[in-house]
Amino acid sequence: MDKSCARTVDVSEIMQAIRKLAMNTTSNVPKGAISALEDAYLREESPVGKEVIRQILENHRIAREESVPACQDTGVAMLFIEVGQDVRFTGGDLYEAINEGVRQGYIQGYLRKSIVTDPLFERVNTGDNTPAVIYTDIVPGTNIKIMFAAKGGGAENMSGLVMLPPAAGVEGVRKFVIDQVRKAGPNPCPPIVVGVGIGGTFDRVALLAKKAVIRDVGSSNPHPKYAQLERELLEEINKLGIGPQGFGGRTTALAVNIEFAPCHIASLPVACNLNCHAGPHDSILI
Repeated sequence: MDKSCARTVDVSEIMQAIRKLAMNTTSNVPKGAISALEDAYLREESPVGKEVIRQILENHRIAREESVPACQDTGVAMLFIEVGQDVRFTGGDLYEAINEGVRQGYIQGYLRKSIVTDPLFERVNTGDNTPAVIYTDIVPGTNIKIMFAAKGGGAENMSGLVMLPPAAGVEGVRKFVIDQVRKAGPNPCPPIVVGVGIGGTFDRVALLAKKAVIRDVGSSNPHPKYAQLERELLEEINKLGIGPQGFGGRTTALAVNIEFAPCHIASLPVACNLNCHAGPHDSILI
């Protein structure tokens, strides 16, 4: 590598960026979701459903103006970090700096701490919402992009994964996703965002669904066939009648986002990851 093209970044800069993201993201619902909720309010035919959406919008306004979390569940801290291959980190361990940023953000922001040390035998709260879930990709260049998402437990618990035979095709994918939303009912706090991963392997398809669910509401998959499937699934899901907060109506989902990847000739992995209407996430470029 040409040293003249390299960039040195102290990990303390990463820590401070994540601290600010953690404190600000949970009170600022993404603009795409707000716009979709406003549109849904105008379209919703159920009086109860319409009132629920009005209250959701009011809740998000208060959260934004008073800098308080839009939801009491401030989630698992998830970090998706793209690191330019010409970046060199100094000043300590990158992952330790990331977790320190989460720790400071959740403590200083008075955010709920929701992580336990052991999932089964000793479910003791860590007290600072660490460790974070961290995904790192190496990309060309000298920039660092940090995506922070606070993933709540209620919607996460309604997620699912299936290894379909390739012969199941589009209809098999469609049935799995719609059945997953139907079974979830009111539990993920609809209106929801539905993230769908298709392809890859058992482990990768879950990550595809996760990346899909934090994609901005209002965006579409660039592949026209997958974009069409997104629209069709959204229409079918909203015909289920679950409605806002499960009280009935035509607004069960705000968006269906699909991400896909190549897979084995014998496999058709599909994952469905759900998020509530708030779905707090934000990114920063360093």
